Amino acid sequence: MKHFRALLIKFLATLGLLYLILGLMYEMTFGEVLLLTAVLGIAAYLIGDMLILPRTNNAVATVADFFLAWMIIYWFADGMTVADNVFTASLIAAIGVGLFETFFHRYLANQTLPNDTDSPANRNLQYQTEISDELGERRSKNNKDE
Repeated sequence: MKHFRALLIKFLATLGLLYLILGLMYEMTFGEVLLLTAVLGIAAYLIGDMLILPRTNNAVATVADFFLAWMIIYWFADGMTVADNVFTASLIAAIGVGLFETFFHRYLANQTLPNDTDSPANRNLQYQTEISDELGERRSKNNKDE
């Protein structure tokens, strides 16, 4: 249920953001923006939010989401719109998505992702070595304690 809520928040925020940028500024239809949002939302959630974010930090995951959004938006916008400057449109939209992802990752870290303090990757393992008598000093043959 937590993942569904997170996906819904991501979908609605990205839909609004992309419609403002691509729909109103670059004349994409609502259906095109809706399809783009669905593809981008699922891809970014699986790759950036579920794979990269738990293994790295917010900055790395945000940069990865920015480049993923830029590629997907450019690919969609190039095929769907008749605008001349698809590069600028996709760059502005990806910057907006990247800014949103910064705050969304904080939400995910606090509300959705499990807190794995007991996992081996998050444990601070401190090992200490010990020496035994057998590996210590050797007694000399001239020693009279024998």
